[in-house]
Amino acid sequence: MIWRAPDEMTPEDYESASALLNFFPPQQVRLAKHLEWMQLASAGANQFCEPGILPEDAVLTNASGAYSISVGEHMIAMTFTMVRNFGQYRVNQTQHLWQSEGKILAIEGAHILVLGMGDIGSFYARKMHALGAHVTGVRRSEREKPDYLDRQVTLEHLEEVLPEADIVAMVLPGGPATEHLIGEKELALMKEGSYILNVGRGSAIDPAALRGALDAGHLAGAALDVTEPEPLPEDDPLWDYKNVLITPHAAGWWHLQKTFDLVVGIFGENLKNFAHKKSFKHVVSRELGY
Repeated sequence: MIWRAPDEMTPEDYESASALLNFFPPQQVRLAKHLEWMQLASAGANQFCEPGILPEDAVLTNASGAYSISVGEHMIAMTFTMVRNFGQYRVNQTQHLWQSEGKILAIEGAHILVLGMGDIGSFYARKMHALGAHVTGVRRSEREKPDYLDRQVTLEHLEEVLPEADIVAMVLPGGPATEHLIGEKELALMKEGSYILNVGRGSAIDPAALRGALDAGHLAGAALDVTEPEPLPEDDPLWDYKNVLITPHAAGWWHLQKTFDLVVGIFGENLKNFAHKKSFKHVVSRELGY
């Protein structure tokens, strides 16, 4: 077994590898022709699901579940920052400006639409429901509705539920199925004065359409931990919107020690399963991308 950082790996390392533990550049992983298993340190896996990245019979596992607390609480923090205008109040503070920033939205009684009901989306939905919000969850496929959802629909019914939402919270994986899922049409369907929050993949929102909805005053604000592209260029207009909150894809990663501990636990369990030829946990469907 070799322990090396991804940037220290040589072509020979990849060619001889039967297992990879961590996040390696997809184009380099193509060199691992004898790979049997790859364990990701991330929950997102779509980059490795494209044909030709991994051998056809290789197993891909991720760290789903490890990021629920960190990303879910980041979403909660962004939600309150957004609807209470805390971002602008912070700007006012730096300018020593005592000034009201106007109307706010109460979470109690608000309608929140969660797109993506995996571990993170479910965590956020459960917390928002506990705070008194009416929560609708959108899934890719039919499942039994949990008690913390007031309503549950599949993606085919997205256009029906968008107009009801005060807040649209997105926790979607990347890939062709979600690329620009929220575009000009979908943003126009959203309630005037509503908010959008995205911590999944930046590609799920058409950035030009988002800017258009903000410029028109149709949206009250947006909170983005992910953007298209990433990093967001210094001259991108989104930086300067008064009602847009941006964090640099920082909701997850290992900023929270609990996340790191959970990731290491998943690594260890699957490494033991690999050594003893047992079934893996957290297996990714390459067809679905998660």
